[in-house]
Amino acid sequence: MRQRRDSAARRSAQLPVSNETSAGGIAVRVEDGVAYAACIGRRNRAGRLEWCLPKGHIEGDETPEQAAIREVAEETGIDADIIRPIGVIDYWFTGDDRRVHKVVHHFLMEAKGGIITTENDPDHEAEVAEWIRVSDLGGRLAFPNERKMAQVAADLLAIAP
Repeated sequence: MRQRRDSAARRSAQLPVSNETSAGGIAVRVEDGVAYAACIGRRNRAGRLEWCLPKGHIEGDETPEQAAIREVAEETGIDADIIRPIGVIDYWFTGDDRRVHKVVHHFLMEAKGGIITTENDPDHEAEVAEWIRVSDLGGRLAFPNERKMAQVAADLLAIAP
């Protein structure tokens, strides 16, 4: 087993490296005193639905803020304004032909309008979009780093778990 792991690590180290920068956010609306966040569900490689925060690549001369607003609108149908940055996630993963260093800027956002939908997602990565209680995000989001961003948002909004 260790030999197989060492071999995989050597192969991974030999792959070309690419850097990617993305942005997204936690777009929040408050209804009857309860804060909800616009989230998306995507299928992972095993075909299981995973809930995550809307995000995507920064395009052209966009700032992270502009990209976050665009990505939230595309993936969830929700128009939102940025309240403040909440954190940056920095991680590595190995694709089929390269190693990727990814940096994702996250923002706390206020939902201003729109109807929650995935119909405008140009990549069709999001299968479903839903409003999820901010207090429930820790138990729903698939990735630990995104759960940390959700906790920062909940703390800023003074929401108890």
